[in-house]
Amino acid sequence: MIQITDEFKKKIVAALMEARAQYSGFDTTFANKYGINEAVFSTLKSGKTDKLLSNGKWLTIARLLDVKMNDKKWHLAETDVFVTIKEDVLFCKQHSKARIYVDECGIGKTFTAKYLCRSLINCFYVDASQCKTKQAFIREIARTIGVDHNDRYVEVKANIKYWLTMVPEPIIIVDEAGDLEYNAFLELKELWNATENVCGWYLMGADGLRKQIEKGIRNKKVGYREIFSRFSESYSSTVPQGREERIAFHKNLIEQVLIVNMEDTSQLNDIVIKCLGNTKDLKKETIGGLRRAESLLLLND
Repeated sequence: MIQITDEFKKKIVAALMEARAQYSGFDTTFANKYGINEAVFSTLKSGKTDKLLSNGKWLTIARLLDVKMNDKKWHLAETDVFVTIKEDVLFCKQHSKARIYVDECGIGKTFTAKYLCRSLINCFYVDASQCKTKQAFIREIARTIGVDHNDRYVEVKANIKYWLTMVPEPIIIVDEAGDLEYNAFLELKELWNATENVCGWYLMGADGLRKQIEKGIRNKKVGYREIFSRFSESYSSTVPQGREERIAFHKNLIEQVLIVNMEDTSQLNDIVIKCLGNTKDLKKETIGGLRRAESLLLLND
């Protein structure tokens, strides 16, 4: 059994309070997001943690808040990717619009989305790779915004629509949207229709998402044309297409991120070179991204 120390509990509570500051609903609905009752949440707010929750519940809350016992803090670098996604999300949030961001893996899309959801009021993150089916997807949205996700499916969906029309400037960021099964993807149309002009939506993914949408439109599969229309009929992206431009982009991206995450920058150039790999090989299609850069940084600690 994993030992939940008082120090780790305090870390979880601190993250819980940070999340509460970005949520404009009641304490009851906020506590419901993490499976705790309002009385327990009230006690946690007072600073007490002893004998309030089981070890399993502490771990569940830590998982939902992405709190780790011994995680290395990854500092924010305002890269071009960060700026593009932030501008998109703010636009969609403030104007209740919907957009799609499609770009390469390993450039910081997920990091940016999670950061924005921690920093903006009523900004909610859903990882579609963890809830691919229709039922799982809708219930995860409900849990994320604080609506009862264990009710009958039709009631859960109706409550999501109602709740999103009641809070100021909500936005749902759906990461790994290309992982959604067809029936789950279709639910986006219904949710958009029910929250038009009151809720922002932002889909993120790699090339698989673009291919899925384009194939669906090309084959005249029900829903894809309508959803693409509602999501601005275009894709945002940041990475340039030309090979030399891509190499320069990745080099700059990796340097920007590593500089703010290295205490000793003397190894910066070596790590960047290792991360990029043999970019002189014109047959090489893949350029190392930020995940590789993070691994190399850890190896050099």
